[in-house]
Amino acid sequence: MTAQPPAGIDTTKPHPARMYDWYLGGKDNYPVDEAMGRQMLTLDPRVPVMARVNRAFMHRATRWLARNGVRQFLDVGTGIPTEPNLHQIAQEVAADARVVYCDNDPIVLAHAAALLRGTDQGATEYLQADVRAPEAVLAGAKKVLDFSRPVALSLIALLHFVSDEDGAHELVGRLLSELPSGSYLVMSHATADFTPEESAAATAKLKAAGVTLALRSRREFARFFDALDLVEPGVEVPQLWHPELGEPVPGQDDGIIPGYGAVGRKP
Repeated sequence: MTAQPPAGIDTTKPHPARMYDWYLGGKDNYPVDEAMGRQMLTLDPRVPVMARVNRAFMHRATRWLARNGVRQFLDVGTGIPTEPNLHQIAQEVAADARVVYCDNDPIVLAHAAALLRGTDQGATEYLQADVRAPEAVLAGAKKVLDFSRPVALSLIALLHFVSDEDGAHELVGRLLSELPSGSYLVMSHATADFTPEESAAATAKLKAAGVTLALRSRREFARFFDALDLVEPGVEVPQLWHPELGEPVPGQDDGIIPGYGAVGRKP
């Protein structure tokens, strides 16, 4: 656990990126993040497995996209870097893949230079911006990516922290509006469909700590893809989306992982 936070980091309340880091066994989190993480474990002890399943979905989706010709990736809400990260998966398939990471937590910026490195042939850049400021995200991304060519917009475990009242669907629509035909949306999202009581308790605990948790149903999640062509198998629990593209996560079959994942192509 980091002892001295970099300047600008609020350690008085939990942050989703740092909690996610704690679930994955990382060290870039603080007592407030661990405390809230432990509260989540009392509601469902499989939360660390869920985090790893979500990460594995990102790996498989990125691998699928790179194998299908995508060479540009915009990962918004990337979180604290872990290895392998999205750029390493993409550039393993295609060394010339270009990746822009975007997050709003200063601790991600503090580690980006050390951990987010592209190959000589590729390009990996980090942008500090919030998904709620899509104009800033797009402006920064355009400095690295060629928006006349397809881009994969990756929103992994992000939108369940943005409520409908904050314009979650409008934000996604705005980001997609700048991307050309042949671009993709990759999303994973937590849901209360399978664990309603535990999810309600988790939502209340996080709300009390100042963290929004907007769990969406399968139908509500699918709305993000209304204008897109879903890649088979469509909306699916994350571990069942093209499982042949990666190794299973230990424990992923011990009950349903309460989330959804999908990839959609812009016509």
